Amino acid sequence: MVIIGIDPGSRFTGYGVVESLKGQVRYRGSGCISTGRGPMAERLRIIYAGVSQLITQFHPQQMAIEETFLSKNVQSTVKLSEARAAAMVAGANAELMVFEYTPQQIKQSVVGYGWADKQQVQYMVRRILNLNGSPQADAADGLACAICHAYTQSVTSAMGDNVADRYSVHGRLRIS
Repeated sequence: MVIIGIDPGSRFTGYGVVESLKGQVRYRGSGCISTGRGPMAERLRIIYAGVSQLITQFHPQQMAIEETFLSKNVQSTVKLSEARAAAMVAGANAELMVFEYTPQQIKQSVVGYGWADKQQVQYMVRRILNLNGSPQADAADGLACAICHAYTQSVTSAMGDNVADRYSVHGRLRIS
């Protein structure tokens, strides 16, 4: 299964693409979508178009995205939420199942500590994926999100729970 992980941001949206097979993850690609400092509507268009292009390029079956964390600065939280929404809509339009994880869940899954710093995340992503160098911080966060989802899917699958089975054909979660 190919998974795209998204670390949303209004100026830089990090992404990482991994392939997961039998509990093993393999690097497929990563980087950042840079939006600049223009009007927010234009930045959201760039995020949406960038994520849509990545979906076309890598053909992921699922998307994992970091949830918004609450900041003391309300405007920052709102902009982050908007960037996140633009990426999620790109995934939803491509009929991907979109899974959400808190920053603590992602760090716990990849580093083993939910309050790890960016350097620790970069280091562990590099080690897990056997990369020659450390990816840029936002790209590492996108990869960490994808790795977290791959690990979560592996564990739930081993327990006999296929989360994807709870989605309808159109990618909406069915509540049972």
